Amino acid sequence: MNIVETRLAEHEAVLQATKAMAADIARAGAIIQQALSSGHKILFCGNGGSAADAQHLAAEIVGRFQKERRPYPAIALTVDTSILTAVANDYGYDTVFSRQVLALGNAGDVLVGISTSGNSANVVAAIAAARQKGMQVIGMTAIGGGKMKDRCDLCLAVPAKTTARAQEMHILIGHILCEIAEETMEP
Repeated sequence: MNIVETRLAEHEAVLQATKAMAADIARAGAIIQQALSSGHKILFCGNGGSAADAQHLAAEIVGRFQKERRPYPAIALTVDTSILTAVANDYGYDTVFSRQVLALGNAGDVLVGISTSGNSANVVAAIAAARQKGMQVIGMTAIGGGKMKDRCDLCLAVPAKTTARAQEMHILIGHILCEIAEETMEP
């Protein structure tokens, strides 16, 4: 088998295993849907590819996913380089998301923390800050969930051992969450 066939087979195997998470994915979608329909916002955070996923999913909520509708509030905590660099310089990189959660988050909002290892110190710190603010927390990780597993209201731990396969499922799951939320959004 060549590299293309091997990676496609791996993706398909992880997709099949991820189907067992359908009920939890639906629950996460309902959490996001409820927050947005009651006037709250969604905050996203992650590092590297997970930062890109955070931006992508926030854009789907603010812009639109599949249907024309009014914009809803979502923020990727990964995009303001002035905040990221100032906080990292003054307080350390582990606090770049938690400081923003403390500043921007409110009870009723939802934090979606994305970390394939489940152990990213700045995402774990953001979860602690979200708890302090009375927010709900959804985590997206790879197999096992790492430290995030027991710190989230719902941890979607994709049954993948490799980062790439987990990230592929994260964006699929993220799109499903956006579609669930969009079902009841006002035009």
